[in-house]
Amino acid sequence: MLFTWIETSNEYFGFDWVVFLVTGAWFFWSILMLSLFGILTVYTSLLLILGVLLLWERIELYLHTCHKILIVLMILVHIFLMVILFKFWNERWLVVGLSLKIFAPYVHLSCIILMVIISWPLTFYVVHLEGKIRIRRHRMAYYEKERLKKCNIFTRLRALQLAVGLPFFLILICLYAMPLGIYSPCIQEKEELGPKPAFFAHRGSPMAGPENTMMAFEKAVEEGASGLETDVHISFDNVPYLMHDYDLRRTTNIREVMPEAAYSHPSSFNWTTLSTLNAGEWFVRPETRPFFNMKRLSQADKKRARNQSIPRLADLLKIAKKEKKIVIFDLFGPPQKHPLRHTFVHQVVSVILASKIEQNLIFWLPGHDRQYVRFMAPGFQHVGRLVSVEHLTKENISIINVDYKRLFYKGLRDYQAANIYINLYIVNEPWIFSLAWCSRINSVTTDNIPVLSQLTHPHFFMTPRYYLSIWLLLDIVSAIFIAAIFCFHWWREVKEEKLLEASRIFRDSQSLSLSVEQSESQEASHLPKKSPPRVGESPWTPALPGSRRKLSHTSHFEEHLKKKPGSIKITQNTVGPLMPTTDFEDSQVPTNWGPAGEAAPQSTLLTTKADELTVPFTEAPYPEIHPKTPVLEPAKESNPSDIPL
Repeated sequence: MLFTWIETSNEYFGFDWVVFLVTGAWFFWSILMLSLFGILTVYTSLLLILGVLLLWERIELYLHTCHKILIVLMILVHIFLMVILFKFWNERWLVVGLSLKIFAPYVHLSCIILMVIISWPLTFYVVHLEGKIRIRRHRMAYYEKERLKKCNIFTRLRALQLAVGLPFFLILICLYAMPLGIYSPCIQEKEELGPKPAFFAHRGSPMAGPENTMMAFEKAVEEGASGLETDVHISFDNVPYLMHDYDLRRTTNIREVMPEAAYSHPSSFNWTTLSTLNAGEWFVRPETRPFFNMKRLSQADKKRARNQSIPRLADLLKIAKKEKKIVIFDLFGPPQKHPLRHTFVHQVVSVILASKIEQNLIFWLPGHDRQYVRFMAPGFQHVGRLVSVEHLTKENISIINVDYKRLFYKGLRDYQAANIYINLYIVNEPWIFSLAWCSRINSVTTDNIPVLSQLTHPHFFMTPRYYLSIWLLLDIVSAIFIAAIFCFHWWREVKEEKLLEASRIFRDSQSLSLSVEQSESQEASHLPKKSPPRVGESPWTPALPGSRRKLSHTSHFEEHLKKKPGSIKITQNTVGPLMPTTDFEDSQVPTNWGPAGEAAPQSTLLTTKADELTVPFTEAPYPEIHPKTPVLEPAKESNPSDIPL
């Protein structure tokens, strides 16, 4: 809405005038709407920026109730205004389309710059997702792989990357190729540029004097207008005079003089009454001035404006005749019960002929009773509307006066090919005037002659070669910038990933060493404490790994094990601590080796359930332990020479 309202600034006066007809109060409603749209745009933009920053910092979004109410009201107001525009002011969208015609090259360049700015957070996000995928894939274990296959986390991350990156890439490609489909009238060679359009002063110079007064037309002549545009009504006593509105409230003091007749049609008054009304006091008052951006009047101009009255058509013709200015006007037919209801054209033609003005200076715009006009004034130049070229040719019309919003969408090239003179109304903004200039329009009707007359060349004008160079240069530079931004984020993500991996490896090594120390300490705490053997005891020496030696004195012991497994009870008649009960696959009996390498026999008491059997055995070093071998408890010895040093 803000963009649309800015682009349609040329129509502000018309909007204010329509609101005045409805409300009866003059106010700059257009400026009020512009301010409202600007404030709401800034407000929503700040909320949006704040929301993005909160998401960036991963802070939960919370919208206050006041903001919720304001946003809902904004949405409702926006929908209401959009409906109004579509239903009652649909022509404003035509203005937006025209603005894109002339601003398209600059919109294209601005969009590329915007895409470069957007590429920073977007590439950061895409690269961050890629780093997250790689880290997850590197760290996950087997059971995590099975779980991730079920939830498809990698597919989701890839889809998110695609959803973010692909639209950006496609939009960027379209922007790079956009100039191939852009047509702007202001992109042309200097030699092809037409002459500057002439100016028709709309109701005189309404920014320098009260509209449709002698002061306004004299100011227009001073500003260099080629023609004078006005509106003509006919009084009840057959006097053509200058007035635009359908009543006298806005531009006269009828409310103070005759309040009961304020809403009466202008043609219902006699000229004697109309000539007594003041037509300039409203222009001086700040609350009723017609344009928001009009210059301040000098004291002399204020005094002159206060003394203005409603002029007759004959008064305007005198100025045009003296200054040799073209006159074009809209003629409003009188209401019913008017004495000239059907012959008002005859009266106007007679007044023009009586002024002795050159007939070629009259652009006859009214379409009523053209045959009579051609017969009475063959020198008048007849002006048509927005009709087909065939109809204009049939009516012998070579001039058209059309609304600028519609001409560029309907038959501009056909009119120019038929060599038809084109006048556009109402053109107040420099960009619209530049568009008309680049399109080789002959003249424009305007309220803003002082500003438009200062233009020495069209705004936004450039040659095709210049635009091509800017296009290619900006495309190449933007592509380099975007690639550099992507590489920077990728390098930073890889660097952070390496730092995280290094810190993870360091933490894992620390935790591994700590766990090893803890396990060793736990194993040491669970092992039995070995006390030195007493006098007469033989120390237990485990068998060496891989040792399969069998003792020769254990055959009888093995026979008992084979015959009645589990029936042999091995006891150790010792005073020292008992060793853990363990089974042996082979009946390896510990042996105590002497200093000469010979085994010293030791006696051990072996008891069974049937009878008690004593089996002598020797100690073997490092016996091989097997789960099925019973534990032999060393017998109590009293030999002090067996105590190990």
